[in-house]
This record gives sequence, C-alpha cells and structure tokens, in this order.
Amino acid sequence: MIAKITCYTLSGLEGVPVEVETDVNKGIPAYEMVGLPDTAVKESKERVRSAIKNSGMLFPMHKITVNFAPADIKKEGAIFDLAIAVSLLKASEQLVGADVRDTVFLGELALDGSLRPVNGLLPILISAKGHGYRKFIIPAGNAREARFLGGAEIYPADSLIQVVRQLIGAQPLEALETAEFAVHAGKRSSADLSFVRGQPMARRALEIAVSGGHNLLMVGPPGTGKTMLARCLPTVMPDLTFEEALEITKIHSVAGMLGEEGIITERPFRTPHHTATTVSMCGGGNRSVHPGEISLAHGGVLFLDELPEYKRSTLEALRQPLEDGVITIARSAGVVTYPARFMLCASMNPCPCGNYGSANLTCTCSPAEIRRYRAKVSGPLLDRIDLQVEVDAVAYDDLSSEARAESSASVKERVDDARKIQRNRFEGSALTVNAEMGEREIRGFCKLNAECDAILRAAFEKMKLSARARARIIKVARTIADLDASENIQPKHVYEAVSYRIYDKLG
Repeated sequence: MIAKITCYTLSGLEGVPVEVETDVNKGIPAYEMVGLPDTAVKESKERVRSAIKNSGMLFPMHKITVNFAPADIKKEGAIFDLAIAVSLLKASEQLVGADVRDTVFLGELALDGSLRPVNGLLPILISAKGHGYRKFIIPAGNAREARFLGGAEIYPADSLIQVVRQLIGAQPLEALETAEFAVHAGKRSSADLSFVRGQPMARRALEIAVSGGHNLLMVGPPGTGKTMLARCLPTVMPDLTFEEALEITKIHSVAGMLGEEGIITERPFRTPHHTATTVSMCGGGNRSVHPGEISLAHGGVLFLDELPEYKRSTLEALRQPLEDGVITIARSAGVVTYPARFMLCASMNPCPCGNYGSANLTCTCSPAEIRRYRAKVSGPLLDRIDLQVEVDAVAYDDLSSEARAESSASVKERVDDARKIQRNRFEGSALTVNAEMGEREIRGFCKLNAECDAILRAAFEKMKLSARARARIIKVARTIADLDASENIQPKHVYEAVSYRIYDKLG
C-alpha cells in the first residue's frame, strides 16, 4: 500500500512543499529512501523505527520505499521524521480511516517517540498557509512561535502516540490559540542616553541616524563613549510592528535563535567580534545556507566595534547588502536570498594609538602608520556611511557632574515623530525611511533651492565627494528637516548634513 503525507523543507526563508510517499510491499525486508535525502534524513530510519516500536505500534517488516518528491530538491534535517512515521503507519494499515490529505506534519522524533522542536518552523507555516494549507501538526516545543499565526488550525503534540490518537479520533489534540503581539518595552536595553556624559555632536548624529535609518561611524580615542553610545541605539529606535517582528522572527527561527517568547519583540542589536569570518558575517555553511550576522541584524543594528580590525574581505562584503537591503548567498548547497536591511553603526580610533586629533591627548604614531591604519577601511565602504562623527575625550567635570543628560525616552519621541512623517511621505510604496530613497524619490521629496544647491556644490568640489556621497548628504538633510518638522530642506539642514562627512576621506 502507498501512503502520501505532506511535509515542508526550507529554501532560505521560503517553505517548499515535500510529499513523503511510502510504499510497503511484500518481499525481503528492506528500508530504502530516495529523493535526494541528506545524512540527517537518512538517519531518520532508526529514529522512526524506534519511535514506532516504543510507542506501542508495529514496525512493518516488509520492503519499504520512502520517496521525497520533488526528487530534484535536496532534503535536509530531521523535520521529516513525523511525516515519515505517519506515512509508514498509514501504508501498513495501522491508521485505518485517518484523513491525512490536507494536514502538514512537521517534527523530529526521539527514540522514545516524543517530538522535538525544529528550526525554521515559522517561515514554513507562513509559506504553507500561503499555499492553501490550514491544518498543521507540530512539536509542542514550537508552539510559542506558531501561536502568532492566525487563520490556521495548529495542533501541538508531545509524542507520536498523541498524533496517532488525533488521527484516528481516539483523543483529539487541542488546537493552538492565536496570541496577540505586544512589544515588551520593559525589556529594552539597560543602556540609556541619560548616562552618556558630554558628546553633544555624537548624540545628535545618533538621533539623526535612527530617525532616517542612516549608517553611522564614530571616530575617536579609546574610552570616549563610542561603544556606550552604540549600545543606546536600541533604546531610541521605534517599536517593532507585528509585520516587522514576523519577518525578523523568521530569520532567527531558521538560525535556531528564538527565545522563550517565540517571537522577536525588540529590534536586534548584533555586535560580532572583529575576528568574524566573511561566511559568519554574510551567511552560508558547508551543508546548508544559514543566515549570517547581517541578516540576523535585519530590522535592527549591526555594530562593528574597532572597524579597522575586521578583515578587509569581511568589510568589503558589506557593500552590496548596504545598497540593496538583501544578500544572495551562492554555495554548493544552493542559492538563497536573505533580507539584510539593517542600520550599520561602526566605531574606530583615528590612528593606531587612538589619540590623533585629540584636544587633550598626544598622538605617538608616524604619518605612515596613520595612513596604513586608515587604509584598512576602504573609500567605497566609507562612502556608504551617511554620518561620520568625531567623538573626543570627555572632561572630568562632565564625568563627575550629577546632572543627567536627556533620556533615551525623550529622544525616542522625536525619532517617532520623524518616522511618522516619513511613513506618510512614502505611503503606498515599499520605502519606510529616508535612507532607502533612490534617485527618483530624492528628486521628488528632496528639492533644493538655489542657496542649498550652492552649499552642496561647494562641499562636493572642495571635499571631492562621489555621486553616492552627494545623494547621502541630501537624504541626511531631508531627515534633519523632518526632525525640525520642516516641509522643505533649508540651508542649515544642508550645512549640518555636510558636517557629518568630515571623515569621508579617511583612506
């Protein structure tokens, strides 16, 4: 007898339907799998055999052939275990009368028959729902992430025997109730701008960067607060919408990095060590294509501390995602595209000793050493960083002062107001912030009067800026105007935007 069960596999963030066909016939006992299964899928033979026996059912001692269709797609992972077990029981006539045609079965089996959670369940459920499926049986350990998907019947199960009882109607499973998404503001980072002493220009640049989704580079001596400022970024960023949270959660689900909430409620803040490889930054792997740091930072912040210490090839790999907001990874395991629309925040010293240009400290580096150090960060990468700001040492009186600076909550209110203006501006389009504008939007929303154009022309010629740098200055000026609630870009907005390109030619 032949049984057909629906399961799913992942290609990037998209679920691909896989039909598990099992044929049980008389003959010399054998157990074959076809349809491009990888090692983890082939090893399911023993997991499924033990799970069926330890659940009190009979494992068919016949010639068994399991086919995964379509056969030209490689099948990876242990997510097929439950589908294989159900198809075996159905083909061996142990599930008489059970209707499995419109149900998707997902989960890994333990030897005792219990169901273990799997990675990437949420994107699979969303894709399957888009393909018309409405009924799912999943491991109970994945219930937290699945509960936010509405419009579907989702049945969490602890074991194979529970699934069998559900299918034959002996003991129905309880359907998962849909949960409401809520941002937990109380779990925001413990950092707060009120604890940052001095650095008015850096604070202002940080506010502008978050308001318009711009990239930010802070340059200054060690111990001046660059890292502390960066860690305050999540506290001033807008709250996640449900759609944003779902998209970010899909990425983290594939990476197996979901917490107890089951859904991401805060914007990501990723800070990989400077020894990170290009593969760990961009994504990939030997056997499957996993999301890297830039995809895990999607919707949030990627913070690169001590920027010149990263490998040149790793930094150069950021150039394309910074422009396109996605990254396409081509490996022997396949080609997938992950979203990578993040805000890049980086920090660096102005020279090897860190004191070059400081008003209070003396630099001990030679000009050649400074040039070599700065050359580690290429001009094309710097060109893609909208705001480049100097962070100098803080005076002792500022550090010892009891007065608290403006809090993150106050800054966030202005950021939210600026983001609201941008949402209204880009209503009906795929754009959300000023940093995403292309040439068409710049011409439509960032018109410069004669005085503003003259200021920008002078900066362009004197600083020898590129066309990309010019466009980014205009977008930053548009964000500054939004913070001022100004309908048009004014000369003061252009002046301020130009002032944030002072390190444009570090290399």
